[in-house]
Amino acid sequence: MSRLQGVDDRDAGLGAKIAFFFTKRKLAQMTGLETAGMLEPLRMYAHIPRLLSAYGKLEQAEAKLDILSPRHRALAELKAATTVGCEYCIDLGSQIARRWGLTDEELLALSNYRAAACFSDVDKLILEYATAMSRTPVEVTDELFDALRAHFDTAQLVGLTHVINLGNMRARFNIALGIKSAGFSGGRVCAMPDTARP
Repeated sequence: MSRLQGVDDRDAGLGAKIAFFFTKRKLAQMTGLETAGMLEPLRMYAHIPRLLSAYGKLEQAEAKLDILSPRHRALAELKAATTVGCEYCIDLGSQIARRWGLTDEELLALSNYRAAACFSDVDKLILEYATAMSRTPVEVTDELFDALRAHFDTAQLVGLTHVINLGNMRARFNIALGIKSAGFSGGRVCAMPDTARP
C-alpha cells in the first residue's frame, strides 16, 4: 500500500476524471490489459490539478517522440527503472518492452547487460547511459557520451537523455510515495532491479 491515499474516482475533479479515462485507455493499449493499480501514480498527481495537467502534457509529448526506435526507448526507460529500483516502473516497463519486441531473455539479462550476448553494442551503450544517468551522483563520462554520439544525432541524444530522465522522475516519485507493482507483468517474466554497482 502506498504512503498516501490517491484521489479516487468519486472525489476527482473533471480534469482528473478525464486524465484517468484517457490514461487508463492508453495504458491498456500499450500493455494489453487493465489492472486495479494502474492509475496509482496519476491518482497522486490528482491532489494538485495544475500539476496533474502539466505532468499529463509532458507524458503526451514524450509518447509522441518518434526519433528513437521503440526498442531503444524501451531499453532506456526500463534500465532507468531497474537502476533506481521502482517496482511500478519495472512492472509496467517490462510489459511495454515485451510488446515492443524485447524477449524474455533480454528482460532477464538487463541486470548483467555488459556480459549478455543478446544485446548489440548500441544496445549496451544505451543501457550504460541509462545506468550512468540513473545513479546518484550521475556518472556520465565524456567517453560514454562520445561513443553515443557516433550512433545518434543531436536530436536523438536529447530525446534519449529526456526518456531516461523522465524514467528517473517517474521512478523516484513512485518510490518516495511507496507505489508498488500494479500487476502489469503478473505471471510473466519481468526485469529485475539492479542490486549491485559494477
